[in-house]
Formats: sequence, structure tokens, C-alpha cells
Amino acid sequence: MRTIPVHLAVEDELSEAVLRRVLKHANRGYAVGITFGRSGYGYLRNSIGGWNRAARGVPFVVLTDLDTYPCPAALLDDWIPSHRHTNLLLRVAVREVESWVLADPGNLSVFLRVKPSTIPRDPDSLPDPKAVLVDAASRSRSREIRSRVAPRRGSTAKQGPDYNACLIQFVDGDWNIDSAVAASPSLGRTVARLRSFTPSWDVTS
Repeated sequence: MRTIPVHLAVEDELSEAVLRRVLKHANRGYAVGITFGRSGYGYLRNSIGGWNRAARGVPFVVLTDLDTYPCPAALLDDWIPSHRHTNLLLRVAVREVESWVLADPGNLSVFLRVKPSTIPRDPDSLPDPKAVLVDAASRSRSREIRSRVAPRRGSTAKQGPDYNACLIQFVDGDWNIDSAVAASPSLGRTVARLRSFTPSWDVTS
């Protein structure tokens, strides 16, 4: 199997952990070089043109959330309306990367120590997956989980102080991508694309 070098661009640390797991799961020999971003949606949107040009030499995998766009196609058309290089893989989590985490409800409910019924079964349809995940964690039987993932009572924060680290622990250790693909069409499309991708090394294209 030939190694495929790639650079990554992500919104945050959780997205990076998810993307790295998915790349490994695709079993295509991806070798990650530089990871850009971890600074939110705006940075990705503003930098995408440069990565599109740079992809002529080294492929880029960019993972962003759908957020308020009506569909992934609308986001793609807005971000790169024309001449998207074939080596730029712009993947969209519907509606947030938390949807993909929620898509493995069996393992997630065990990890969060909540009843399985607490985790919804159609995560791509949720308008605010992150809020759903935080709410589930707030119901945990584990004080540690509650304190890490959910904000303190009365706080204006949307997440707990150790939100990313806790969920990365789940993604790295317990997240079953095969189960998650069955529940999240947007994750399934990303896995399929990463498995079928063959880079173009024609730097003049």
C-alpha cells in the first residue's frame, strides 16, 4: 500500500481527533503532516483558498461543521465556488462533529454513564448536536463526567472546562466508527470518500 501524505485543517481539537481516527479507519495509508486550524470556523473559511492551491503538491483534508448551511453542497459552493482541486477533500459534518460522536450511542452511553435512551438515534437531524451531548453528560451518574463535559450550574458557558479532552478520550478509545457510520450518513460519506481517494501528483493541474 502506497503512503498518502496529507495535511489536515480542523475547527478544534475534537474535530482533529475524530478526523485522525477516520483516516486510520479508512485504511489507505494516510500519513498526516501538518494540522492547521484549531481556531474555529472562520479561520477555515478564510484560509480555504490557500489550501486549495497548496493541494496541488500535498493533499489537504479539511473538516468543518455544516452549522447553519442548508446542506453540504451549499457550503461547498460558498467556500469554493469554482476550480476546487481534486486533492482538496473538504468534508462536512452534519451539523457538527458531535453528530458523529453521538452516532455510536451504545458505547457513548457507557462512557458517559447515562441510560442508552439518553442518546438520540438520528444525530444528523439534530439542530444542535453539541447541546444534546452536553445535556446527556449533565445527566451522568459520574460526577467526574458531569464536571468535565457539562458547565457548572448557573454558568453562562456552553460546555464544561474539560469538554474536548474528555470526548477525545472517548473518540480515541471507545468510539466504534462502523456503528457510527450506520447512524450518520454524513460520516458514512466521509469514510467512503477517504477510502476511494487517489491523489493527483500533477502539480500543473
